[in-house]
Amino acid sequence: MSVTEPVAQAVIAADASAPHPPARFAPGATPPRTPLVARAAAELVGTAALVAVVVGSGIQASELTRDVGVQLLANSLATVFGLGVLIALLGPVSGAHFNPAVTLAEWWTARRGGAGVTARELAVYVSSQVAGAIAGAVLADAMFGEPLVAWSTHDRSAGHLLLGEAVATAGLILLIFGLARTDRLRFAPVAVASYIGAAYWFTSSTSFANPAVTLGRAFTDTFAGIAPASVPAFIGAQLAGGVVGLALVAVIFMRGTAKREAPPA
Repeated sequence: MSVTEPVAQAVIAADASAPHPPARFAPGATPPRTPLVARAAAELVGTAALVAVVVGSGIQASELTRDVGVQLLANSLATVFGLGVLIALLGPVSGAHFNPAVTLAEWWTARRGGAGVTARELAVYVSSQVAGAIAGAVLADAMFGEPLVAWSTHDRSAGHLLLGEAVATAGLILLIFGLARTDRLRFAPVAVASYIGAAYWFTSSTSFANPAVTLGRAFTDTFAGIAPASVPAFIGAQLAGGVVGLALVAVIFMRGTAKREAPPA
């Protein structure tokens, strides 16, 4: 599973009489006038809500049926709808990353000359995402009368699961930054949520694709949990997948160069 996810709504409205076209931002980038504290709050609340959806729907599903397939279906559908709503709501504030892999990718893009977060913003975003993920898991457990903190016993250390995580994260980064390169970030809420829903089913790991969410899910011994011992390898696979995703963006969405006209004879 994942979540992942996410990711920016990116176009600032411009006055119709303005002589220049509207400014456009990379995934996650927001207008400078948006205070960093507001963006941090959006990332914390958004990540917490996302994890609460993932964990809470997993608990609810496991209480309603013993069929694992139905449990996964309910869990994935709740995540798709919840993630789409959160991206649409909080994207204009923080870019709706909710995912250190996305924030790191944007920071790297900014270092290479693109738009994105600074090193200071990176630290604030990631800290907010991790805190939000833990809070979301605790909140979900509280809502269903589970122990507030119970380390998961769900081992996810097999090599094929790590490959699934790398694939899921690479695809997520490719999708987000591909939308940015092709000026179609307006589709991010639907596209990212749809991808995560599909990745629940086509990856062996059920597509966490998010280091913060992975860490938060270690705090709950329920359907969506992951054993703490499995967390480091999962996060390593996700970061490796993020690197692959950025490489794919660079190759597939390579920017063309203007053809020089021959000088007149």
